[in-house]
Amino acid sequence: MANIKSAKKRIGVIAKKTARNKRIKDHLKAVIKNFEKALSVGDLVTAKEKLSLAEKKLKKAAAKNTIHANAASRKVSRLTKRFNAANVK
Repeated sequence: MANIKSAKKRIGVIAKKTARNKRIKDHLKAVIKNFEKALSVGDLVTAKEKLSLAEKKLKKAAAKNTIHANAASRKVSRLTKRFNAANVK
């Protein structure tokens, strides 16, 4: 345990940030899972809506530095690629 006042404060701040980042990442996983579920069922209309929501949430997480911007772009690209492949079938 820290003895210095500023170090004690940092522990609290880090705990808050960690909790926030975990909440956001859990939500991202749920949004992506919803997209994948809609895609596997074959409901392309719902999948398109879920894709746009996932893209929005990923970009927002990248803007807030919860995930890296390149990671967000990579995930959006992969999700879009899967949607387009399912759309062609």
